[in-house]
Amino acid sequence: MTIVLNDEAVVDSLGQVLRNRSYTSDGIAALLGESAGDTLIAGTWWPALRATARADEQQRPLATLIRLFLLGSVEPESLVEQAFSPLSPEVLVRQGVLAPDGAGYRAVLDIRPHGSDDADFLVVSDQDALLRSGPLAHDHVLGIGGASMSLAQAVIRTPVRRVLDLGTGCGIQALHLDSHAEQIVATDTNPRALTLAGVTARLNGMSWELRQGSLFEPVAGERFDLIVANPPFVVGTGSQDYIYRDSGIEGDGISRELIEQVGDHLEPGGVAQLLANWIVHDEDDWDRRIGAWVRASGLDAWVVQRELADPISYISLWVADAGESPEGAAERGARWLDWFEREQIAGIGMGLVMLRKPETDRAPDVVIEEITAAGQEVTGFEAQAWWARRDFLRATTDAQLRETPLSTSPVFLETQSLPGSEGWQQVSAAVTRPGGPGAVLPVDEVMTALLAGCRGEVPLGVLLDLLADFNGVDPQALTQAAMPAVREAIGRGILYAARV
Repeated sequence: MTIVLNDEAVVDSLGQVLRNRSYTSDGIAALLGESAGDTLIAGTWWPALRATARADEQQRPLATLIRLFLLGSVEPESLVEQAFSPLSPEVLVRQGVLAPDGAGYRAVLDIRPHGSDDADFLVVSDQDALLRSGPLAHDHVLGIGGASMSLAQAVIRTPVRRVLDLGTGCGIQALHLDSHAEQIVATDTNPRALTLAGVTARLNGMSWELRQGSLFEPVAGERFDLIVANPPFVVGTGSQDYIYRDSGIEGDGISRELIEQVGDHLEPGGVAQLLANWIVHDEDDWDRRIGAWVRASGLDAWVVQRELADPISYISLWVADAGESPEGAAERGARWLDWFEREQIAGIGMGLVMLRKPETDRAPDVVIEEITAAGQEVTGFEAQAWWARRDFLRATTDAQLRETPLSTSPVFLETQSLPGSEGWQQVSAAVTRPGGPGAVLPVDEVMTALLAGCRGEVPLGVLLDLLADFNGVDPQALTQAAMPAVREAIGRGILYAARV
């Protein structure tokens, strides 16, 4: 394996050089300008190349670093020497950071700022296929991507003692976990990933316990308060062409094994938050497979399917990701699709699996749903609130709810109507809590009136009795009819009690 920054003194000097050159999120944004910076984030690189070419003498060292690490450019020796001084390019070549290319140098690694000036980190990974020629290496270490950021966004940030980052890659999850965990154990099957994660940690003044191995082998017999995992979940034939995506286990076996085994490594009350892919044989019964796994685990579960991908779209995504030649990609894609057809796979479910180990001996609380709308992504705040609301509902009887004053969260009431002989006739209505995953509740006239009246001032039962009297119906019958919708509204954060 190529030597990668195994000299701690060089790592420390490199970090100092990068920060001295204002190689930070804000520093890069200031040099590129808003338009070029935004398009670079979106994946279009040429405006940033243009902006760096126009940098003045004072900005030139920063521009060179941007062109090397973020744009994949080959830069002249004189500019590279100036950008990294007092480190020499030769030292960085020996440490696997740069490589000679003609009369200049190109970057081997992707080193990029992540965050803001309040918490601006440096993350080290391999350069992706867009910045280099040829297919990725077998031990390629993926950088910051959409999947890793969606998981980081969803992680509950309550302070905990021990955390496991399973499949750490370049260390992006551990980087975020460091702010609220006393001890971080980060594992990966790829030695190069652990090396780069260690460099990421050192560049940011952090220390994680790095262990090599598959699944829970490196932590046998140990338990954690929080487990996060962005494993190599890609559904395939069982080959392991690229370690970052291919587990070597056929089908969706890696996701199944992870869910089956995670409970043995959670403390009571501990939470696991995992990205997973699962096979769907029937789109109308997409939750059968993932549902069987989580119910068998004996854990509380909230599974959110964010996308159901058809086989061609799914395979195309991962084939394009590897930087193979068109001929090689076509051959690999065809073999992959043949396997999908033999296995009668209609699609691949893609989403977030959140599991919690009950603290008492009780039946697990399992919810499996599809939430695909933009703006309804799961956040750590929403995940934590979800568990709190589920606990409240499980511990509170209908009779106790009637005695509880409830308040309505800020929501929108949306109605749909059709024109008729007597004007517009309402055919449906729903309330939506903005930003709440799945926080959409169909409502009738009674529920609409109830939500308007829930201001935390009087018990729920008083409002129900008033509505029953107004509509001329039996209070007990109205309560019985309304209570399932009330509980659903509480579960979705549309209604809340002061103690939830």
